[in-house]
Amino acid sequence: KSKLSVNVGTESKTEAITLQKGINLITTELVIKNPDLWFPAGYGEQPLYDLIIKTDDDEHTKKIGLRKLEVIHEKDEIGKSLIFRVNGIDIFCKGADWIPADAMPQRQTKEVFDDLIRSAKEANMNMLRVWGGGQYERDEFYQACDREGILVWQDFMFACSEYPGWDRSFLALVKLEAEHQVKRLKDYACIAIWCGDNEILGIHLHNENKQELTRKLLHLDRINFGILEPAVLAIDPNRMFWYSSPCAGPNDYHNTFKEDHSGDMHFWNVWHGTGAFENYYDVIPRFCSEFGYQSLPSMETIATYAPKEQWNITAPVFDHHQRNNSGNTKITQMFTRYFRIPEGFESFVYLTQVQQALAIKTGVEYWRTQRPVCMGALYWQLNDNWPVCSWSSLDYGGKWKLLHHAARRFYAPLMATAYRKDPEVVEIWGVNDTLADETVTVDLAVYDFNGNILKTEAINTILPAQSSTEIKKEVRTAFCPTPEKGFLIVTLRSSQGTFENVLFLEHPQRCELSKADVDLTITENKNGLSVTLTTDKPVFYLSVDTCGVCGEFDDNMITLLPGAPRTLRWNAKQPITKEQLEKAITLRHLRQTYS
Repeated sequence: KSKLSVNVGTESKTEAITLQKGINLITTELVIKNPDLWFPAGYGEQPLYDLIIKTDDDEHTKKIGLRKLEVIHEKDEIGKSLIFRVNGIDIFCKGADWIPADAMPQRQTKEVFDDLIRSAKEANMNMLRVWGGGQYERDEFYQACDREGILVWQDFMFACSEYPGWDRSFLALVKLEAEHQVKRLKDYACIAIWCGDNEILGIHLHNENKQELTRKLLHLDRINFGILEPAVLAIDPNRMFWYSSPCAGPNDYHNTFKEDHSGDMHFWNVWHGTGAFENYYDVIPRFCSEFGYQSLPSMETIATYAPKEQWNITAPVFDHHQRNNSGNTKITQMFTRYFRIPEGFESFVYLTQVQQALAIKTGVEYWRTQRPVCMGALYWQLNDNWPVCSWSSLDYGGKWKLLHHAARRFYAPLMATAYRKDPEVVEIWGVNDTLADETVTVDLAVYDFNGNILKTEAINTILPAQSSTEIKKEVRTAFCPTPEKGFLIVTLRSSQGTFENVLFLEHPQRCELSKADVDLTITENKNGLSVTLTTDKPVFYLSVDTCGVCGEFDDNMITLLPGAPRTLRWNAKQPITKEQLEKAITLRHLRQTYS
């Protein structure tokens, strides 16, 4: 005989129990009165309670968050929704896909997890998808997600292959694996959904041989419906089991690589299909759980694996550090659609990051304006596990690429965007993911490339809570009769601050950008270091990069106008002097990439 004691916060319960030799299953219930609820980042706080379970001979403690999470997968006039509802709030999921933090397991430390998850939250993310081609992550990963309010879409570790669903010994191992991992992870508040695999269903559906397709689906069903789903239903019945990513939903075999009306979608027409960025306007996914575009890592990271004499995109070392066979060709080909070919290797590297950021920005901002039809955008991928040219927004080691700075803006809770779905028409939208209506002023200003104002307009409107709103729609020549001679800045002003977005009215390669002189001043005060930037002509996608120092600026990849200085605050991860920062900084903008 023994006593069982359970404590959660200030609530506790003790009862007598009888333990037999071997495994004992003891069930008890403890009611938490008026709990502080756990919310995803951006929607509330993340209180975690100490759960303490004691017997006469043992004690176990863990942190738990209390919340109600529902996955709404319902039929509507379009198809079937995929919405994550937390504590009664429909969440627009904003984030990225996660791969293992390092190729060397011993380097996957708590400090690395904490840094990467913190960077995700600082970019206004609220969900990460643990990719089925990686690994079940260590507890430190899920603990960090619980603390920071990052929901986790958890794939089981099956991806992109046919597994032996006909082999009983293999199936027995899968059963042990699934039951172990569901038991280990089910108490984390961050876990939002269990998913059977990555892309296996979608890959099978490309098979035109019906007999072969039937065989492959049977083997997949034996794993997913025969083992994985029963493990979730038995051990973690309050969470949904999602058959495969992407898929239209349980028992629905539509190919959501190609169809956007139900479930989650992987959309790769722009990268693997080498389509223009405007291809993102062709679909409105219910939930896009994977899409991406590559760039090179920073020059600082490149210098760790490539000697200077090989700083050329076709050099052997760059072939090795590029795991997509045609990746470097795709990057270079896309330059010819939007930009003038960059001169010099460092300009080439910079422009790959600009291009990557604009690609993902195009998709995310458009899909956010389509809420509530679309309720999630997770780009591929957040992080890298070695120094490589890839789809990540964080370099190996955690340094922010320009995409990650752009993500902080395009995932902002309150956002304004302008785009040309129809090349001849400008659409301006406001998006409000917050829980309150916002009275806003949207300032529209058209400039020429010398910095002269051509046209201004102020629009006062209300952005309802959790909605997208069309603010203005007009032919682009109404903004500038000669579109290649002007650009539009959209500024949204609200009680939460100012948000700015920029739209070229023609592809940048066709615009005559002015050469500019950009000045930089570093100041130091009690809040740390900051950089103030000025220019005599407009500059675009201005990158303030650093080498050899650890930290990030609070903004980057900015538009800088004459007479409008911008001050960027340095967020240091390690102590640094003003002189060290000054020595570490390099500036680069679009006009500098060609003569």
